[in-house]
Amino acid sequence: MKKLILLALAMMLLVTGCAGEEKGQVLNVYNWGDYIDEDIFEIFESETGIKINYETYATNEEMYTKIKTGGTKYDIAIPSEYMIEKMIREEMLQEIDLSKIPNIKNINDRFMDLSFDPGNQYSVPYFWGTVGIIYNSESIQEPIDSWSVLWDEKYKGEFTMMDSQRDSIMVALKELGYSMNTRNLDELEEAKELLVAQKPLVLAYVGDNVKDMLISGEASMAVVWSGEASAVIQEYPEFKYALPKEGSNLWFDNIVIPKDAQNSDAAHAFIDFLCRGDIGFKNADYVGYATVNNETMKLLDPDLMDTTYAYPKDEWIENFEIFNDPGDFITEYDRIWTEIKAN
Repeated sequence: MKKLILLALAMMLLVTGCAGEEKGQVLNVYNWGDYIDEDIFEIFESETGIKINYETYATNEEMYTKIKTGGTKYDIAIPSEYMIEKMIREEMLQEIDLSKIPNIKNINDRFMDLSFDPGNQYSVPYFWGTVGIIYNSESIQEPIDSWSVLWDEKYKGEFTMMDSQRDSIMVALKELGYSMNTRNLDELEEAKELLVAQKPLVLAYVGDNVKDMLISGEASMAVVWSGEASAVIQEYPEFKYALPKEGSNLWFDNIVIPKDAQNSDAAHAFIDFLCRGDIGFKNADYVGYATVNNETMKLLDPDLMDTTYAYPKDEWIENFEIFNDPGDFITEYDRIWTEIKAN
């Protein structure tokens, strides 16, 4: 009888243990394309036993729509600041327990407690950067310092724009001297007309493949996020990165846990893992974007400091703006973007 009882208890413990392993076995991560060193997944799995199921998206809007409509339940996503603001407002995110993320101490205070998530209740900083113009200085020998070059007939068919609604409209708004967060319909209409007029000059509206187009020589100039520029310039120094004098987008991407995440504990463990200095270095070295991590900064090449594409000086970006969530006015941005793409 004792043996039967012990056997039954052992079976119960085995079933309970397996259920616990099953529950935390997979972490569903949803991220921008080419925006993490996937080699770190093996490190995380070896340290925790948690497997990563990884999917990518191309824009904030694509990510938002997929999470909003349900279906796949993600445990981690990495939106930009204006989308985080929107997702908080629509109660799409879980609150983050910072006590479960001891490595948050490594994050520079400059990137904490920002306006889109006061107190970092819902997000933890990941990377930051700018939007600017990368160009091949061997084929484009004039100095580039303005968005106006993107309306110069002599560069017809040589440059790409971003296949990103807010960023491409931002370029036109800044060229016109307006805020990229405008809620003025007349200003938006002007921006639309400017981008429609530009379309015959544009080689293509592109996403992650912009680096390949630049390296292959298919394009000699492009509007890019700073990390894309960094990845190209560090391998091909003939490329330069310009911060337009009219101003641009200063952006922040943070890590969030969607409201319907199934593995919140595993999500917290992964966020803490990403905040480690050594993991932050592997990530920053791979993706080329500017780290928010003080410990990672100590490991980086000093030559990266004060570069236009990686760590620009404050005075270089003093007239840059952060995107705000436009609320219901987003329908006007959607309409404008649809009309631009249709022309």
